[in-house]
Amino acid sequence: MNTFLLYTNDFHAWTQEQVNLLKTQQWDTLDTVNLIEELETLGRKERQELRNRLAVLLGHLLKWQFQAEKRSSSWLSTIREQRIQIKLLLQDSPSLKPYLEEVFLTAYELGLALAMRETQLGQQIFPQICPYTCEQTLNSEFLAD
Repeated sequence: MNTFLLYTNDFHAWTQEQVNLLKTQQWDTLDTVNLIEELETLGRKERQELRNRLAVLLGHLLKWQFQAEKRSSSWLSTIREQRIQIKLLLQDSPSLKPYLEEVFLTAYELGLALAMRETQLGQQIFPQICPYTCEQTLNSEFLAD
């Protein structure tokens, strides 16, 4: 099967073929166009995962702080899990650390939307600017009380 058809019809088989071609140094046979696109996509996905996990973490910190009467072990578990997942993601890809500061404000906007949706509290209840630093947000000891 030609490379283009393999790429479109059986992505896993295509990746295995590309790995084999790389291992055997068959440079002229590589599907470089699609290989470059897939590598760029992988980088974007990691950045998106970091942003989304940070947003969920910030949203739950807001819920924890501004709806204290409804605190639950589920919220606490989500806070802990997101911190661990972010830590692991940054360990696996240390080059994402500078992106963390860059995406913090966007993640807060997403977290704010999550907190408003899940608590049904109005926008005026929550700060429009993140009340936590990035360091506090990732600190396993920090809870917005």
